[in-house]
Amino acid sequence: MIIKTTLGDNVINEQQPQNYQFALTALTSLFFMWGFITCLNDILIPHLKAVFELSYTQAMLIQFCFFSAYFLISLPAGTLVKRVGYQKGIVIGLTIAAFGCLCFYPAAALHSYPVFLLALFILASGITVLQVSANPYVSRLGDAKTASARLTLTQAFNALGTTVAPLFGALLILNHAANSISSNENAQAVQMPYVVLAAMLLGLAGIFAYLKLPKLIDNQREVDIDESLSSPWHHRHLVLGAIGIFVYVGAEVSIGSFLVSFLGEPTIAGLAEADAAKYITYYWGGAMVGRFIGAGVMQKIAAGKVLCFNAVVAIGLLIIAVTTSGKLAMWAILLVGVCNSIMFPTIFSLAITGLGKDTGQGSGILCLAIVGGAIVPLFQGMIADNVGVQMAFLLPILCYGFIAHYGISGSRVKVSP
Repeated sequence: MIIKTTLGDNVINEQQPQNYQFALTALTSLFFMWGFITCLNDILIPHLKAVFELSYTQAMLIQFCFFSAYFLISLPAGTLVKRVGYQKGIVIGLTIAAFGCLCFYPAAALHSYPVFLLALFILASGITVLQVSANPYVSRLGDAKTASARLTLTQAFNALGTTVAPLFGALLILNHAANSISSNENAQAVQMPYVVLAAMLLGLAGIFAYLKLPKLIDNQREVDIDESLSSPWHHRHLVLGAIGIFVYVGAEVSIGSFLVSFLGEPTIAGLAEADAAKYITYYWGGAMVGRFIGAGVMQKIAAGKVLCFNAVVAIGLLIIAVTTSGKLAMWAILLVGVCNSIMFPTIFSLAITGLGKDTGQGSGILCLAIVGGAIVPLFQGMIADNVGVQMAFLLPILCYGFIAHYGISGSRVKVSP
């Protein structure tokens, strides 16, 4: 069966070349903001754990609610963006995210953990709409041959946001909480920081509503899609790649979520929360630096081999973190961030290799697999409650073990009948 579909307002008219430098400059602010907001969860976890006297499992509901939004909202967000266009999608995403930030104020006033979780889900929903809008918009702002370079550049600003956020959170949230007397005052430490974030997001929404960004249009044209072609699920390397994305995001988020607690252990560094939070910068900063190093290395060495190497090194570092103590264990866990740097884009690109007309659906499957950031930390929280924070890092070791297998073997292109 052949279906005719129309590609409309969201495609560049290549016959009318434009200068997209201003638009790209404006869009980099979005990538910075959602990296910044996502990484603040690593500060919220130990803070709300102390405020509400939560178990590790209960505290990991923060990541569960946040990353569940990617799974639940991605497809509706795609439909929304298809109807309203990229620019309006960006404005809507920023507005929803701002509303989620504002919800932190009543959550703290009511001293209610469930309301905090609801606020996080709303915030993450806005970030999801933002990503669904901004990522393809950036990739289509110019020559298709340089799309990867543009995305790499903007993703660097995303990594900058994750690097700066822990310092912001330590200064304005954990330091304030440390000087508070009651648990109510502790909870209220998040109010003003998130109100400021809401104001910034609303400001960006207003700017993007009035900016004259390039309209990505071309002549209406039809594309034939043959429904008799193989399903994307028949591509073994795609299915394994989706599992790879699931365990990678899960491992990365789990490690970041437990860093403050891990560095606070008396046998590791015995740091106060505000001091430990500052070291999260090294974890996410390592990922930013490693991204540039990995990009150069993969020009000469096959991506699958580099992926396997990084995963094996991450396993070695985690084994050191689990079996030793003091500064050796501390720096071992922080250096895992460098290993993480190239994993997501590498797994993603290997997984969609050779998909042809199934590429779009394959990309959607991989994006849904980001829900690993909701599931894996929850299981690590359960392990931490039963055997301790340090031993709980055995779970990410299993995750990186699968990634190593995918890099060396699972990423080979094979199509199931």
